[in-house]
Amino acid sequence: MAITILLFILSLACIFYGISIWMIRSGTAFFLVWFAIAALLLLSAFLTHKNKWNVIPSWIRISGCILILICMVYMILAHTLVFSHFSEKGKPDLDYIVVLGAQVKENGPSAVTKWRLEAAIDYLNANPETIAVVSGGQGMNEPAPEAVVMKKYMTEKGIDESRILTEERSRNTAENIEFSAKLFDIENDSIGIVTNNFHVYRGVAIAKHFGYKNVCGIAGASSRRYLPNNLLRESVGILKDFLCGNL
Repeated sequence: MAITILLFILSLACIFYGISIWMIRSGTAFFLVWFAIAALLLLSAFLTHKNKWNVIPSWIRISGCILILICMVYMILAHTLVFSHFSEKGKPDLDYIVVLGAQVKENGPSAVTKWRLEAAIDYLNANPETIAVVSGGQGMNEPAPEAVVMKKYMTEKGIDESRILTEERSRNTAENIEFSAKLFDIENDSIGIVTNNFHVYRGVAIAKHFGYKNVCGIAGASSRRYLPNNLLRESVGILKDFLCGNL
């Protein structure tokens, strides 16, 4: 009975958390993952309460346990990599910093994007010779290319327009980094990848894959409330980029 109640409570928590992610209109459907997890937990609670696990063929139960174990091991590995770069602040006097794109709205950058931009602004103010590249195209649910909105935000915060280059075609992290590379010398220039703390590992790893020789990460802030969602999504992103050959 105690396990049934625990599974039921966890499923409700996932449902409410998924709703909270959906309500911020993040621009992706990843919130549905939490509803899928909730459904699996509810099914487990029902089978446990009715003592019906034996009706499922043993090979399915064994395969399910193995799959869960593999996922747990992978998540531990992925989170270890993410947290190993979680607090990076970059090196001083970099030639360029690349601010990776994220969602923009009618009223300006989303919270996630603002955290990246604020980290970039802080770095530029402390390193007056560094040039910024803001990277990101226009998604179907966005009013303009991300790079355009990001540049406007930075100039309004006091960064001289001459210090900001734009890359306005990319649609994801790998393209942010690949397309931005055309604006500087990846063999000789020193580059900082600016993104949210949970995203730094993947950004730097992709940059190295694309031939950036002297690259480091610069971590912006993120929301503690939505960190579980961001970590889960980032784990999926790392796997996706690995399978696509970007890492």
